Amino acid sequence: MNHSHPDMSAGTPRSSPHRVAILVYDGVKLLDVAGPADVFAEANRLGARYQVVLVSPTGADVTSSIGIRMAVDGDASSVPTAGTFLVAGGDVFPRTAIDGGLVDAARTLAARAVRVGSICTGAFVLGAAGLLDGKRATTHWKVAHELASRHPTTTVEPDSIYVRDGTTYTSAGVSAGIDLALALVEDDHGPELTRSAARHLVVYLQRSGGQSQFSIPLQGPPPKTPALRTIVDLVTADPSGDHSLAELARHLNLSARHLTRLFRDELATTPTRYVELIRFDLAKALLDQGHTATQAAARAGFPGYESMRRVFARELAISPAAYQRSFSTANRETS
Repeated sequence: MNHSHPDMSAGTPRSSPHRVAILVYDGVKLLDVAGPADVFAEANRLGARYQVVLVSPTGADVTSSIGIRMAVDGDASSVPTAGTFLVAGGDVFPRTAIDGGLVDAARTLAARAVRVGSICTGAFVLGAAGLLDGKRATTHWKVAHELASRHPTTTVEPDSIYVRDGTTYTSAGVSAGIDLALALVEDDHGPELTRSAARHLVVYLQRSGGQSQFSIPLQGPPPKTPALRTIVDLVTADPSGDHSLAELARHLNLSARHLTRLFRDELATTPTRYVELIRFDLAKALLDQGHTATQAAARAGFPGYESMRRVFARELAISPAAYQRSFSTANRETS
């Protein structure tokens, strides 16, 4: 790829680089490290001057969650003061306790940094180090409740892509580390350079909506009650069919009241809302494939576009058109 930006280093004195120290460990998520690092590297191609260093608690090299070995530059005490300290996430959290050495390293690096941040479950490391006490924060939507439970003085915002509280930044799962890094670059160099970096990386400078657009409303094991499993299979197989409460109840030879109680007791929702969520998931997939909003509404089984729009507003706080502009995977030209 040929970038046509000027070499801003030519003929001009350069200040000291802004050092970004990323704390890594065995089991770290590779994209949590590579994503932000690539953003800073792209910013450098446009005239910024970041120096990314990898730090482990002991200074030993680490192995990522997918088995790729990562060379590090030292331990927390041997790396010079950093302008930015980030801790990457890993699948090991929150299933396992935070190692004491990792907590100590986070505290050491944070004390010598201008700003502190985490990617995905790296928030659990910051939390264990006391760096999120009394602050707003986020992490991957799937474990946000666990972060809130462990750190009751932290206000966890489970639907945020990233959260800034003073000089502390936390971000959601995996690719949100790219969003966080872009936000840091924008703080340092303004929107124009950051917009160019985002364009070259083919990512959005600022995503609409929150994490809920990436979660699966129907996640989890299938219902235990045979009647509910039948309903789930029926609606999933034909989302556009007649799945009114009366029709679902008739199909199972149950009263509407009894069916509603089954859904409430086991799935904490109503039959009508459950059907809406299945149709909502299908509509998103259709929009991703390039169908128009009207086509998506019809094929997903919504009574009309307006009813689909209301569900998108409720679940994502954006319209179907805004969702498609931001998240469609259909082929399209970019300028």
